[in-house]
Amino acid sequence: MITDPLFYCLAIPVVILVGMSKGGFGGSFGMLAVPLLSLLIDPRLAAAILLPILCIMDAVGLWSFRGTWDKLNLKILLPGALLGTLAGALTFEMANADWVRLLIGLLSIYFVAHYLWGKHFLERMAQRAPNKISGSFWGAVAGYVSYIAHAGGPPIAIYLLPQHLSKSVLAGTTILFFAIINFVKLIPYALLGQISGGSFYTSLLLLPLAPLGVLLGVYLHRRVSDRFFYWMSYSFLLLAGVKLTYEGAWGIFG
Repeated sequence: MITDPLFYCLAIPVVILVGMSKGGFGGSFGMLAVPLLSLLIDPRLAAAILLPILCIMDAVGLWSFRGTWDKLNLKILLPGALLGTLAGALTFEMANADWVRLLIGLLSIYFVAHYLWGKHFLERMAQRAPNKISGSFWGAVAGYVSYIAHAGGPPIAIYLLPQHLSKSVLAGTTILFFAIINFVKLIPYALLGQISGGSFYTSLLLLPLAPLGVLLGVYLHRRVSDRFFYWMSYSFLLLAGVKLTYEGAWGIFG
């Protein structure tokens, strides 16, 4: 189990903020968790610690947004997402910590660029209907990066935002999608030894914060604009992405 106080000084607010995202406030803030924790620990360990916590958050989020998901989109997204999850499981062990840091850092920078330009663009596109081809593709991408770094939110946003779903339906669909993927991910994480005794005990220590964060997110989802929260989240993500990209690239090529 991790005993470094500095780790918990970072992990406690990160878990609460990820829970708020799971509660429908702050969008894809969950993708910030692994990059931030990777500043102090191996990103593979960070992903293992977070997965059980994310599963509990998903359970609370499903209850809070029960019945608000879009069934058609879920049927389109999930097959590709499961294939992407499988691809993530098969390739995850091939990369050392520096390669994972580099991948997560580059993904983080890309996701910030997507928010600054892509989200603005996608929200103003003409409304689109669910599409099997694009849904399968973005579902697979989301499944893969979700396995690597619990960062599948932006690919799902790229697919769902042009449909102009209501705020609650968008949140409910996203929550159910990742609830299924995260519970499926428990199987390869356990079989491949990514979840160890130490990581699990660390998860248990942080677990009480999970429902607190989700319920706070549900409260804010219904009452507060998340514009400022988005800017704050992505600013931290950009800083973490630049640092991880530098550290990963230096470790591989330096």
